Parts: sequence; structure tokens; C-alpha cells
Amino acid sequence: MQRFGTLSFGHYGPLGGGRQLTAQDSMLQAIDLAQGMDDLGVDGISFRVHHFARQQSSPMPLLAAIAARTERIEVGTGVIDMRYENPLYLAEEAASVDLISGGRLALGVSRGSPETVVRGYEAFGYTGSQDPRGADLARDHFSLFLRAIDGEGLAERDATSPFGGGTGMQRVEPHSPGLRSRVWWGAGNRDSAEWAGRTGVNLMSSTLLTEADGRPFDELQAQQIDAFRAAWTDAGHPGTPRVSVSRSIFPITTAEDAMYFGGRQDGDQIGVIDGMRSTFGKTYAGEPDELVEQLRQDAAVQSADTLLLTIPSQLGVAFNLRLVESFARFVAPALGWQGTRV
Repeated sequence: MQRFGTLSFGHYGPLGGGRQLTAQDSMLQAIDLAQGMDDLGVDGISFRVHHFARQQSSPMPLLAAIAARTERIEVGTGVIDMRYENPLYLAEEAASVDLISGGRLALGVSRGSPETVVRGYEAFGYTGSQDPRGADLARDHFSLFLRAIDGEGLAERDATSPFGGGTGMQRVEPHSPGLRSRVWWGAGNRDSAEWAGRTGVNLMSSTLLTEADGRPFDELQAQQIDAFRAAWTDAGHPGTPRVSVSRSIFPITTAEDAMYFGGRQDGDQIGVIDGMRSTFGKTYAGEPDELVEQLRQDAAVQSADTLLLTIPSQLGVAFNLRLVESFARFVAPALGWQGTRV
């Protein structure tokens, strides 16, 4: 494990006991948390994107605000649902955030996860999908997005325009060199991972896989990572792609930690998601030494270069910053992480 960061689901709404976490609270707390993590030397902070839900749905303004208030931490998504996206507008936004951050954007995108509404992307104006889950829309949108960030000319210049004119094809602006190397595809199965490898983008693998054959989750995920890397090599892409996996990991170092997460050693679970039999990864909760030994046995954590901790964002900045600091101090170094600030 070379890097670690966090993945926040960004939930807001009623907290119980008459307390309320508003959308504004959620975003402002995310900025504060990112600043604290940047000071600690944590490598990245990412946000899950969901539409029609009380979660982060428009991440680019949030990422830009974080980028402007931090120095080195990667800012990212895990993941943006490409079914909902205008590819060219997303290319403009992504390039803007990448430039503001100095090349610190880690843009995770995918076909998207189950929604709270039926085919919500159609309400956004993206219709005509022949796939019940809109996968064809996502792939088409992603293909055009990659062409845009690669700087391909996509619209004919107007020779009579008073704003420059000219001939030939014009790319979208702004353009951020190297952004392609900071794009990730969120894969939920081996086929999707292999496609990402052939396409030449990084791999982001989540806490669930739309596969279930009796093997442990971490072994299935490690096989997915191997297939991705093999596809990357076979396609002839230069360099070494990055791979991240997500885990729910809670170091218990205080009585408050034990109150929230004591006894949360859940095993792998099998369920149905989007009509497919799927495997859900387990929760790790325990004292730091115990977590180190367990994570050393996690085949996918050992194979990936980046680990994303899913954090309970509703518990506030101070709690989550302490959770992340505990992982950075007592767990991450034993897994190979070499922080410079903790």
C-alpha cells in the first residue's frame, strides 16, 4: 500500500434526537476535513456521487473549494455516474479543477450504482438507452469525455466569428495536460476491469462486486485487479496504472470508537444488486495491531497501491479526523505507507 485516503458518502439529513445535518453543513465539513487530512499528509479525499439523494450530487464545486484550500492532497470522486453527464461539460469542469489543484484531481467515473429513482438519467435528458441499466449511455458518454480531455477538436471553428475565427476543429477549453492519467474507472466485475485496462485508465474497485462464486471477497477483487493489469499490458499502454480498493476500517483507540464500532467485525455478505448476485466486503474494526494482521491477509489490499477508507461523514470533522489520524499512525505504516507529516 503506497497511498491511502478516504471515500465519503456525504450523507446529510436527520441525525436523530432532533439534530439535522444540512447539505451546507456536509459540504463545509468536507472542506474542513480535507484541510485537516492535508496537514496530516494523507494522500487523498474522494466523494461518492449520487443524484436524487441526500448525498453529494455535484462534486466539482466542492473539489474546487478543497483544491483551493489545500496543498498536496488528491481530490477525487468515487464515482461520477456517466449516465447523467454531458461529456464535454464534464471535461471542462474536470480540467478546471485539475488546473486549480495543480494536477491533483483523481476523477473516478463509472456506469453508476443503483439509484433511489427509476432511470433518473432520463430526467436529466439522456434517453435512448437500449440497456435496462443505461450502461450503453455511460460508455458512449465516457468515450466522448476521453476524446475531449485528450484535446481532440470536436467543433468546427467559425471563420466569420469576431472572437478569433479560424478554420479546422476546436477543442474544449480549458485543457489540462496529463488529466487522462488521473482518470479512474469504477469496476464492479472482471469484465469491466478488463475493459478499463484496455481503455487505458486507472482502476477503482469498490466494497462490492457483482460476482459471487463462493470465494472470499478479497480474492475475487484481487483476481479482478490481475485481469485489469493484464489487459493494460496486452493493450500496449505505457507506464504502470494505479489501482485503488475501498474498505470500511475503524481503528478502535478510544471508548468512543468502541461505542460506535466495537463488535463490528462483519464478514463478507452475499446479496442481490441491480438484479445480480453480488459479494459485499466485510467491515474491519478492532485495535490497530489486530487490523494490521487482518489487512495483511486481505489479498486485494495487498495488491492495490491505494486504499480508500469509507468514513462515517455524519459523525463530524473531529471524529473522522481522529479516525484517519489513528489509521495513519498505527496501521498504515505497517502496511507499507510512508507518510511524511504524521
